[in-house]
Amino acid sequence: MEGSALVKFCAAVICVRMTASAHSPSLWPHHRRTQRSARSARTYRHPSRRPFHTCDCDASSSLWRIPVRARSWSAWAPRGSAGRTRHVTGGDWTLPSPTVMRHGGAGTVGAIGDGVTDVEVGDHVILSVVYPCRRCTACLSGKSYVCSGSRSEECLLPDGSTPLSLDGGRVFPYLAVGSMSEYAVVPESGAICIPKNVPFDVASLLGCSVATGFGAVVNDAGVEAGASAVVVGTGGVGFSISMALRLVGANPIIAVDLSEEKLAAREFGATHTLQPSEGLAEEVRGLTGGEAAYAFEAIGRVQTMESLPSLIEAGSKAVIVGLPPKDSPVSIDALALGESGKPLIGSNFGSTVPGRDFPRLAALYLAGRLPVDRLISHPISLDDVNEAFDAMRRGERARSVIVF
Repeated sequence: MEGSALVKFCAAVICVRMTASAHSPSLWPHHRRTQRSARSARTYRHPSRRPFHTCDCDASSSLWRIPVRARSWSAWAPRGSAGRTRHVTGGDWTLPSPTVMRHGGAGTVGAIGDGVTDVEVGDHVILSVVYPCRRCTACLSGKSYVCSGSRSEECLLPDGSTPLSLDGGRVFPYLAVGSMSEYAVVPESGAICIPKNVPFDVASLLGCSVATGFGAVVNDAGVEAGASAVVVGTGGVGFSISMALRLVGANPIIAVDLSEEKLAAREFGATHTLQPSEGLAEEVRGLTGGEAAYAFEAIGRVQTMESLPSLIEAGSKAVIVGLPPKDSPVSIDALALGESGKPLIGSNFGSTVPGRDFPRLAALYLAGRLPVDRLISHPISLDDVNEAFDAMRRGERARSVIVF
C-alpha cells in the first residue's frame, strides 16, 4: 500500500483551520490508527451566501498517509485560482458534504509511514491537486494530470477512506487534500519535494495557479519567443499565464478584462491591456499586425471561450484554461475552425506533471524569473474567509493569504 507523511503546510486557497494536539508521532504502526483532535475547522456544507462555518473535527492517520500542518492559504478574485471553489460554493458543481475546501498546499513533512520513499521528515513539499496512482495508462505515459486511478475527484484517499470525521460522520477533504486546515492527510504521491528556501506562501501558489498558467503556456501551447499572445482574464491564473509568456519571450502580450485587475497585468508581463468589446478582435489585430499567434481563456465563461478562435490567426492555438460550470456546452463554428486550422485545446491543470514541474517552478522562482511573491497582496485571518468570498463574488482584487 502506498505511503504518506505529516506535512506542516501553507494551503493554496480556502476552507478549514485545524489545530492538532501536541502529540506528533514520527511513525504510525501498521496495525494502529492515531487519533488527533482538531478544532476551529471551517467546513462547507451547501451553497449559500456565507457557506463556511467553524466546527470541531477529528483527524486520523494510518500507515501510508501524511498529516499536514497548514500555515496560510491564498484567496483569489473570481478569475483566479479560486475558480474551483467558486463553482462549488455557487452550486455549479456538487461535492460530498461536509467538505474541507481547497486543493493546493505546501509545507513540512512531520511524520511518515512505512513504505514512504519519496519524502523524509523535515522535507518541504508542495501538495498536488491530483495524487497520481502511478499505475494507469495515463500515469505510465507521463500524463498523470489525467490519471484514471486516482480517487481525488471523489475527495477520497486511495483506500476509499477520508482522514477527517465530525460527530462520527465522515468529512471530505476537497480533492483528497482539504488544504484549508492546519493539518491534512495526503498520499505520498501527492507530495513533491522542493528546496527549503522557497517560502511556504509562494510554494502554495506554485502548485496551484502558477502551475496551471505556466503549464498552459509551456506544456499545452508550446509558445515560442517572439510570438504574440492574448490572455482573457486577469486573476491568479491569468497573471500566471502572463508571467510564463514573458518568461518564454512572447511579444506582444495582451491582457483582456473588464476589471481594474487588467491594469496590474502589466506588472506580471502584459505589454498591453484591453477591455472586452465587440471590436476586440480588431483591437488585437491593431496591436499584433494581424491576429495573435496564441490566445488563452482564463475566466471560465462560455461566451469568452466561444470568441477565442476569432482572436488568433490561421494555424494558431486557442487554449481554454478557465473552468466553466458543469454542463456548459460551447458553440463553435466547426467548419471555420477546421478550414483555418486552429487547434482548440482544453488545458487540465496546465498538463502539469508535479514531480517534473513543481521543482522546475521552484527553481525559476529562486532564480528571480517568476515573481510569484507579487501575486500575494495581504494577509487575513481564517475568520475572514467568508468576507474574502464576498469580495471574490464582487470581483474585487482579493489576492489574500490566510495566516495561522
